[in-house]
Amino acid sequence: MNTLDFAPLLRTAIGFDRLARTLETARASQDPQGYPPYNIEKVGEDSYVLTMAVAGFGPDDLEIVARDNVLTVAGRAPQTEEGRSYLHRGIAGRAFERRFALADHIVVDGANLEHGLLQLALKRVVPEALKPRRIPVQPGRPVIANEGSQDQAPQAQAA
Repeated sequence: MNTLDFAPLLRTAIGFDRLARTLETARASQDPQGYPPYNIEKVGEDSYVLTMAVAGFGPDDLEIVARDNVLTVAGRAPQTEEGRSYLHRGIAGRAFERRFALADHIVVDGANLEHGLLQLALKRVVPEALKPRRIPVQPGRPVIANEGSQDQAPQAQAA
């Protein structure tokens, strides 16, 4: 596997630590075994569903954490019942940890575990302060005026 070293670029950059974390997370999440398998589906303009196949894991075996634009889904190996002897064990029961880089303003809206599939609803929630605003155009006096012209404006109209 060929990896790129971004250290020389980031060594002289200031304020790009989140970019460095994103690149590191993307590199680290390239699990060659691909366990557990997952799908990412776009279900709306700003809505997504992440589905992971976690057969054999229960709700208490899973931990989901979203922090600093990184979603981490981890599973503890389920406890096996003693006294069982398997002739073949094909259902994976090993611990795992998957990391996903999240774009700005993506939040986890909910989680559901059913039939061995963990589904996470993700939604883009842009704060009101960052949404585009329409500014109405009004006829009349100028919006920007010099301090001196504000004092002189009423005098000029009176003359």
